[in-house]
Amino acid sequence: MIAIFIGLQSNVYASKDAVANGEYIIRITGCNDCHTPSYPEKGGNIPTSQWLTGNSIGYKGPWGVTYPANLRLLMQNLTEEQWVNFAKNLKARPPMPWFTLHMISESDLRDIYQFVRSLGPAGVQSPNFVPPGGVIKTQYIDFVPTSTKHWNGFSHITAK
Repeated sequence: MIAIFIGLQSNVYASKDAVANGEYIIRITGCNDCHTPSYPEKGGNIPTSQWLTGNSIGYKGPWGVTYPANLRLLMQNLTEEQWVNFAKNLKARPPMPWFTLHMISESDLRDIYQFVRSLGPAGVQSPNFVPPGGVIKTQYIDFVPTSTKHWNGFSHITAK
């Protein structure tokens, strides 16, 4: 009986550690910058209970208009295995840095899943993608530099 209790207790602590690590990863990787409304504008001063509910403000570029997904609703419909597979194979339109998800360890992806699931479902689905030339019915950020001069000083961008 004691061995069963100790085993259950260690799983509870491991789960709490996973959730805490998942929250930490979400904080440092910038997920909230797009997936939590008003997060950057408020300097990150948004209660955790409001995180990752997607955004109805789109990002417009040559690809069309994309919207940050409601990750809380997305992950409620995925198992942990499905989430890891999704994250490791995702290819998305800008500005989503999908390629960085590929670099996150499987263990950390599982912790992200545990954290997001711990928040519970909230919010509504984000608007659907609008193809180039389509009618945009929401606010959007024009995500195209007006000139290469705007990007001078960044080592990964070169002026033409």
